[in-house]
Amino acid sequence: MEAKPRILDNIKTLFQRKNSSSLDEDRNSPKPIPVLSPLANSVVARCSTILKISTEQLQNCFDVEMPDSIKQSMAYARNLLEFCSYKALNVVTTQSDYLGNKEFRRLIYDMMLAWETPGAEGESIHKATACSNQGSSDEDGGSFFHSSSYGVAVQVDDRKSVGPEAFLRIAPACAAVADVVTAQNLFDALTSSSGHRLHFLIFDKYIQTFHRVIKTARNFLGASSNLQLSEGEIVLDVDGTVPTQPVLQHVGISAWPGRLTLTNCALYFESLGVGLYDKPIRYDLSMDLKQVVKPELTGPLGARLFDKAVMYKSTSVAEPVYLEFPEFKGSSRRDYWLDVCLEILRVHRFIRKYNLKGIQRSEAIARATLAVFRCRAVREAFHVLPSHYKTLLPFNLAESLPGGDAILETLSSQLAFLDTNIEGNASGLAYTKQQLMVSPVSLLTLSKLRLTTYKGADVDAEAVYSAGYVCVGETNLLEKVVKQSKLDTGEAEAAQATVNQFKVDGIDTNLSVMKELLFPIIFIAKHIQNLALWEDPLKSAMFLLLMCYTILSGWIGYILPSILVFLAVLMLWRRYINKGKPVKALKITPPPNQNAVERLITLQEAVAQVETLIQAGNIILLKIRALLFAVLPQATERVAVLMVVAAMVFAFVPLRHIILLGLVEAYTREMPLRKDSSYRFQRRIREWWYRIPAAPVQLVEPDDSKKRK
Repeated sequence: MEAKPRILDNIKTLFQRKNSSSLDEDRNSPKPIPVLSPLANSVVARCSTILKISTEQLQNCFDVEMPDSIKQSMAYARNLLEFCSYKALNVVTTQSDYLGNKEFRRLIYDMMLAWETPGAEGESIHKATACSNQGSSDEDGGSFFHSSSYGVAVQVDDRKSVGPEAFLRIAPACAAVADVVTAQNLFDALTSSSGHRLHFLIFDKYIQTFHRVIKTARNFLGASSNLQLSEGEIVLDVDGTVPTQPVLQHVGISAWPGRLTLTNCALYFESLGVGLYDKPIRYDLSMDLKQVVKPELTGPLGARLFDKAVMYKSTSVAEPVYLEFPEFKGSSRRDYWLDVCLEILRVHRFIRKYNLKGIQRSEAIARATLAVFRCRAVREAFHVLPSHYKTLLPFNLAESLPGGDAILETLSSQLAFLDTNIEGNASGLAYTKQQLMVSPVSLLTLSKLRLTTYKGADVDAEAVYSAGYVCVGETNLLEKVVKQSKLDTGEAEAAQATVNQFKVDGIDTNLSVMKELLFPIIFIAKHIQNLALWEDPLKSAMFLLLMCYTILSGWIGYILPSILVFLAVLMLWRRYINKGKPVKALKITPPPNQNAVERLITLQEAVAQVETLIQAGNIILLKIRALLFAVLPQATERVAVLMVVAAMVFAFVPLRHIILLGLVEAYTREMPLRKDSSYRFQRRIREWWYRIPAAPVQLVEPDDSKKRK
C-alpha cells in the first residue's frame, strides 16, 4: 500500500518537470505577430532566429527605424515582412555555401509565398507542425533557420506557387538569385512551362544548378594553370573539352579545333595539339580596341555555309577570327556564346562610357559575372534555348530595350554611391527615401562565394535595411526605370505585331496597298496636273491668279504651318469621334493571283526597271562630271555663264519673285499661247543634253591573289 503513493509521487514529479520544460520553451520561443498570417509569422520567426532577436524586437526595430509612410500604409504587414526578410537575407548570405543549403532555398521561397498573403485576414489557416531539430539534407549539424523550441514553421502545400510580383520583390534581395534589371525575364524563363507560376521544385532546381555552376567556376580558379589570368579575372565558361562538341577557330581558310574559355575580361582559345593544348590566344574584351562581336557564316576553305559561328574583329588582330560551334540541329551553342561574349564586351563599354574606377568598376563587372552564371544555370537546368526567353543578361537587355540608355544611366548613378570605406558607411546608414545600398552587393556576393577576394567584404549587414537594389515598402529608382522600359517594350511589340500581321507578299500587291494609302495625295496631284494642262481655262486661270496673289502677299510662308495645323485638328477630331473604337480596315482589291513563274517574271521586270533607273542616274552624273572637267568646252562655257547669271538673280532678286517666276513658267507651259514655244524650247534643251559626252569610266578587275592568301 505504501508503494502506490510513491509511484503516484514519481509520476506527479515527472509531469511537473515536463510542464516546466514546456513553459521554458514557450517563454524562449518566438511569439507570433497578430497582423501577420501564419505563413508570414513562420517566416518572421525564422528571421528572428537568424538575427538572434525576438519577433517583438524585430517589429519594434521596424516601427522605430522605418519612415511613417512605410509604417502607416495599408501594406503594413507586407512592409514588415520585407523588412525582416531583407535583414535576414543579409545575414544568411554571409555563409560561403548558403546556396547549397536546402533550408535557405525553402526560406527564400516561403518569403515569396508569405509576401503574396502577408496579412492575417488574407491567409487561410495553415496547419502548424513542429519543426524537427535536423538540418537540411545538404549539411550536417543543427538548423540555422529554425529554432529548436518553437514549432512555428508552416508545412507548405507543394501545389502552392509564387507569382511574378512576389518574385520581383524578394528574389533580387539576394544578388546571387536574381538581378533587378532581368528579374522579370528570369521569372518568365523559369515559369515558361508552368503557367507563369513558380513552383518550389523548379526554383530549387535552379538554385542547385546555380550552386553547381559556382563550384565549377571555383574549381577553374585552381585548374586553369595554362591560362595566365590577371588578378580578379574569373573563368565564366569553357567549351570544346568534349571531343564530340569541338570549337573550331577559322583564320583565313584554315580551321583548327580547340578549347574556348571566357573570363570576365577576355576570350582564350587553346588549339588542340598532339594530346595537349597549345599556348592560348587571348582576345581582349575589356580594352577599347574597336571590337566587333557578331554572328557569322563559316564553312570549309572559307565557304559561307553554316550559320554557327561568332566573329571577333578588333585592331589587335590582323584579320577577323571566326569561332564555330558545330552541332547537328540549330545554333543554340553559338547563340549562347554570342550572348555571354556581348555581355562582357558591353559591361566594359559601360565602364569606359561612365568612367568607372576602382570599386565601381569591380561592381559592374561582378554584376555581369553573376548574370552569366544565372544564364548558365537556366540553360543547364532546364535545357532552354536562349531564343525561347528574353535575355537574362542586364547589359545586353539594356542595349535591346527602348530606353535602355536610361537604365544604364540610372545604374551608373547608383554605382556613384559606392565608397571604398564600406564598413564606416554601412554602420552609420540612415534610411531615407529611395535609399541605395552603399555596399557593392554583387562584388560582395562573389567574395562570399569564394570566387574573388575583397578586403571590405565584412559589412555590418544588420545595419543595412535595403538588400541589393530593392528597398522596403517602395520601388527603387532602377526598378521604376526598368518597369517603364518594359511598358515601352510592350507597346513597341504590340505595334510590331500589327506590322507583321499586315505584311503582304508580292510586288504588285504591295504596290496596290501603297496606291490605296497614298490615294489623297494622288487625288490632289491629279487635280493640279489637270489644271496645269489647261483643259478648263477658267479654272486654271483662277488657280494661277490665286497662287500668284498668295506668293506676292507673303502668305506662301503660312502654307506649311496651315497644313500641319489642319492635320493636327483632323487627328484630334478623329480621336474625339472614335473614342477608342477600332480603326476600320483598309479595303484593297489585290491583283489576280500569279503562279511562281509569273512572279519570277514580275520580279525580273522590276529589277530591270530599277537597273534602268540606276543607269540613267549614272549617265547624268557622268555628264555633269564631263561639264565640270570641260570635256566639251563650248557646253562648259554656256553652263558657266548660266550659273553666273543664276547666282546674280538669287543675289539681287527677292525670293518670292523667283518663286513666282518659276511657278508661272512651269504652270503656263501647256497654255495655248505658250504650248508650241515651250515644246520647241524643251526639244532644244534635250538635243543639247544628248550632245554632251559622258566622262570616261574604266572597270578594274579585282586582284584574286590577295583573296586566296
